[in-house]
Amino acid sequence: MINPHAGEVMLEIDGQKQRLKLTLGALAELESALGEETILDLVARFEEGRFSSRDMLALIVAGLRGGGWHGSAEDLTTAEIGGGLPGAARAAAELLVRAFTPPA
Repeated sequence: MINPHAGEVMLEIDGQKQRLKLTLGALAELESALGEETILDLVARFEEGRFSSRDMLALIVAGLRGGGWHGSAEDLTTAEIGGGLPGAARAAAELLVRAFTPPA
């Protein structure tokens, strides 16, 4: 079970539901992986549509790690993602929105 108010998102990978969450450590890892200096630069990159599939993968990996997963990006190269590319894109977008939207 996920808690959207805590910034959590669910994504099915190889038939297993995985919890994604952008913790502070996951965000720091994502900034480093994407070569961004600040969180605002990172968010702007996605808001402005200046991201690649590699960036989306890095975002999903960071979210998975924040959710307690111990894999790597390479583990996802052959994984079956629930909903395919649109499902991955939707999860990545929800992850960013939930990470930066205060709970109601």
